[in-house]
Amino acid sequence: MINIQIVNKSPHELPEYQTSGSSGMDLRAWLEQPITLKPLERALIPTGLYMALPAGYEAQVRPRSGMAIKRGLTVVNAPGTIDSDYRGEVKVGIINLSGEEQTINDGERIAQMVIAAYATAAWQQTDVLNETDRGAGGFGSSGSN
Repeated sequence: MINIQIVNKSPHELPEYQTSGSSGMDLRAWLEQPITLKPLERALIPTGLYMALPAGYEAQVRPRSGMAIKRGLTVVNAPGTIDSDYRGEVKVGIINLSGEEQTINDGERIAQMVIAAYATAAWQQTDVLNETDRGAGGFGSSGSN
């Protein structure tokens, strides 16, 4: 468990885990009026949340499975990344992949956010890589199932 500073300018509750085994917390739309998306239309949905993630952590913004399956609404750049040095409002890019208009209302759960640790890399340029059983095998190379 890590502590994260958060500012909530919306009237909605803070993101929270829905069950004890949940890895993601739901993000809610903060809208003055509903937004209706036509098929294949996208919009950036505000949440009213601002946070200060500790160095070495990111927030991943992912689609909510029920919203994606039932309504065809998903996150455009899934997963979206919120970096530890970002201090702006958390907004979610939503796209309507259904064949009909979809309306997003104020307070609606629009995405989920997972807090994850990450490592930074230091490149070590070389002329040869070590061998593995897989080698350069790409898509579908590990089996037919």
